[in-house]
Amino acid sequence: MKKIIFYSYPKCSTCIKASKWLDLNNIDYQFIDIIKEPPPKKFLELALIQFSLNIKQIFNIRGKSFKQIDFNILDLKQKEIIELLSNDGKLIKRPFLIINESKVILGFNDSEYAANFK
Repeated sequence: MKKIIFYSYPKCSTCIKASKWLDLNNIDYQFIDIIKEPPPKKFLELALIQFSLNIKQIFNIRGKSFKQIDFNILDLKQKEIIELLSNDGKLIKRPFLIINESKVILGFNDSEYAANFK
């Protein structure tokens, strides 16, 4: 059985769709409010490795927190990005789903979820 950690924001419509998909498909997961408790640095590092070709994918680029950043995130070092994300869960693309502590899925796409859980 896969261990699923689901970092989500309860008011986010995309997060609600993702959690409904997980529930309808009888996927057990641990829910964590991404705003109250951002993912630990080890999961953010995993996301940076996985999305190294496009670091911006890790960020919630439509959110207020991101729009208030007055510098180019691509100019930051990995450690600085990790600090930035771990200090503000609103900056992180959500939902932020972790499978077996080894794979990160960002956002929600039902075909991507199906490919990872069927």
